[in-house]
Amino acid sequence: MKKYIALLFAFLIISCSGSGDNDSFNEPQNSGDNPPNNNGGGSNPNAWLIPKEDVRDGGPGKDGIPSVDNPQFFNISNGTYYNNNLVLGYLNNDPSKPVTLKDDDLVVGTIFKGIPNALPHVVLDWHEIVNHGSLTVSYCPLTGTAYGWEANSGGKNTTFGVSGLIYNSNLILYDRNTDSYWSQMRLECVNGALIGEKPTLINVVETNWKTWRELYPNTEVLSVNTGFNRFYGDYPYGNYKTNHDWFLFPATPSSDALPSKQRVYALTEGTNSKVFKFSSFENGKVIKTSFNNKDYLIVGNSKLIYGFELSAAFKDFDFEYEFNGEENAFFRDHEGNKWSVFGEVVSGSRKGQKLKGATSVVSFWFAIAAFYPNFDIYEGS
Repeated sequence: MKKYIALLFAFLIISCSGSGDNDSFNEPQNSGDNPPNNNGGGSNPNAWLIPKEDVRDGGPGKDGIPSVDNPQFFNISNGTYYNNNLVLGYLNNDPSKPVTLKDDDLVVGTIFKGIPNALPHVVLDWHEIVNHGSLTVSYCPLTGTAYGWEANSGGKNTTFGVSGLIYNSNLILYDRNTDSYWSQMRLECVNGALIGEKPTLINVVETNWKTWRELYPNTEVLSVNTGFNRFYGDYPYGNYKTNHDWFLFPATPSSDALPSKQRVYALTEGTNSKVFKFSSFENGKVIKTSFNNKDYLIVGNSKLIYGFELSAAFKDFDFEYEFNGEENAFFRDHEGNKWSVFGEVVSGSRKGQKLKGATSVVSFWFAIAAFYPNFDIYEGS
């Protein structure tokens, strides 16, 4: 039985303009209470697709953790360095306090309008949502999960914010078009006018900065110039990521099949999941597998794993891992085509052809067990 610690952290809310001192955490007075009366819109605002009694008040309140709605990106060719690490900006604009991105720091990577973008955890830990034009990237520090989806709700362009509510330790977003609530890991609107709707996903990967930089040496990077003052570079949740017995909120069901906070890659559908450990991909590997009656290709190494649905056209292809620092290329096929980490042929006779990215996520193990409890863990060497 996992030991749940009741200590909950909350941000001291600063003004919308971003002025004020750096935020710190205090224990909220209403931690663990049922959600307040801030349901989304709709004809039946009390209708939820998840047990309402399991929806927790996270403490900071709606937008208490502010989304980044005017993200500032810069190309690393224009970047500056401190102790050989890329400078993302400066705390309180103080040039003596650079915030840097180190090789092992995790980033969420995506391609936006043909341009590779890296969103560092050192920023996402403090904001959780970045609204970047037609793309919304969300990251939940408590479950270690990142998704990209279209910034659209009810057929209208919108932005998403942090609702202040938590389900199974995971972020609940709200859209600013209808004020409906969206469970990040369920990939579904769970309350409000759009209840039952699902977002249109956009491919993202999670890896360390060194790997992403080698794949995309001309990448743009999200800076800490967000309009808010935060202790960027300092992880706000103590030893949460490494303490397998420490939880800020409960998540059920649970499983001891793997250590609770172990990072895994998982294919997901319904309540089912197929789980891959990063240790299974040491030195690079390609795996063909099946999941929920579909064929998949999983490619990765100890720092990056991503999967694709295999259409009939590519089902019988032979693939092999090939990542040797060549720009964009991550694996190849028997015809000599080279493929990007997002499943697009970047050189060869099939240039421009694509595989469909799998519905999948990198996550702490406990969250996969809670949201996708019908799991199969790949045990190949």
